[in-house]
Amino acid sequence: MNRTILHSDCNCFYVSVELLHHPELRGKPVAVGGDPEARHGIVLTADYTAKRYGVKTGMALWQAKQVCPDITFLPPRMDLYLRFSRMAQEIYADYTDKREPYGIDESWLDVTDSATLKGDGFHIAQEISSRMKKELGITVSVGVSFNKIFAKLGSDYKKPDAITTMYEDEFQRKAWCLPVSDLLYVGNATNKKLYSMGIRTIGDLAKSDETLLVRKLGKMGSILWAFANGYDESPVKLENTSAPVKSVGNSTTTPRDMETDEDVKIVLYILAESVAARLRENGFRCWTVEISVRDKELFHFSKQVKLQNASNINKEIAEAGYKLYKKSYRLPADEQELKNSRPEFYQKPLRSIGIRGTDLVTDYFWEQLDMFMDPQAREKQMKMDETVDIIRKRFGFYSVQRGLMYHDRILSACDAKSDHTVHPHGYFG
Repeated sequence: MNRTILHSDCNCFYVSVELLHHPELRGKPVAVGGDPEARHGIVLTADYTAKRYGVKTGMALWQAKQVCPDITFLPPRMDLYLRFSRMAQEIYADYTDKREPYGIDESWLDVTDSATLKGDGFHIAQEISSRMKKELGITVSVGVSFNKIFAKLGSDYKKPDAITTMYEDEFQRKAWCLPVSDLLYVGNATNKKLYSMGIRTIGDLAKSDETLLVRKLGKMGSILWAFANGYDESPVKLENTSAPVKSVGNSTTTPRDMETDEDVKIVLYILAESVAARLRENGFRCWTVEISVRDKELFHFSKQVKLQNASNINKEIAEAGYKLYKKSYRLPADEQELKNSRPEFYQKPLRSIGIRGTDLVTDYFWEQLDMFMDPQAREKQMKMDETVDIIRKRFGFYSVQRGLMYHDRILSACDAKSDHTVHPHGYFG
């Protein structure tokens, strides 16, 4: 039995959500991204009006301003977009428990088993499209196919607010004439290599010699050949255990150099707590903690560690980050220690530090309990963190502070509210 896979893509997602809050900007060129005040950064999303002027995702703000002088830039509000993403998932959940996010604004849905109750794939796509407009105020483009690759191609085929089928008996007619760059994972570099081989369309790729493709592109050559021929059998993950983003992090450049371990600990714990709060707010937990440091001479490195359990607990993330730092770097405890030891033994004071949780899962994710883990203690800590979140949301981040933060009021005043970095989820995990 053939599968029925949908790929739902929210049109100009960030801008669409913003326009719900800025109706006065409808019909005008609008983009979300960067720092609109400072005019630096890149375009994350542009509406279709701006796109008609030549504004593209990834374009520098100043470049977008050049091609579209009347454009309005809005700063990104990731928490708001994640909230709408969750609401979209709630709509999808009415049709299937096999839902796999691909970034914050896209999802695959396996509706194979839903036909008896909900109708065929096209009918379900129509219902989803209608509900997204009515309940969330945004539009989606939906691809309907027998695998994930062509469902994704279908959602890209026509925008905005469209439904395109790529069934097994029609994908050659519809897809093979499209540019090969339209296929998932054919980026600029790969497209150039394929072009040099005389491969211009998805059909050209499908009819190519797989052995030659492997010789030119490695393992990815075989994967792309299979994609073009409709041989993608990858499943849609069950019950939305994958988070719509890959990681959440925060970093800062400190008002003065961090010269001791205690300096680092103060800043790292502040950043870790802000990351853990962001994870909890959006219903995520992380399997991996990563730190990045930069010294005053701009030497830089990053390290990561796998956690015993997926976590969004302040203490667990902060301690994991600090242990990573201690394993990787050596600063003197105080001036006396520095005087009494060889100076070359110590590394340079740090200028900036960052921490992020990656390999995210949702709160729906279940895991095997560890015999050495105290679930009651973890539950108590989670509730305590959630209580602190409520207080900080009402009275500000610094309304509740660790005693550690009083050791240095300059370092503890670092910006814990700065924009968090959010990384999209990829097809291969």
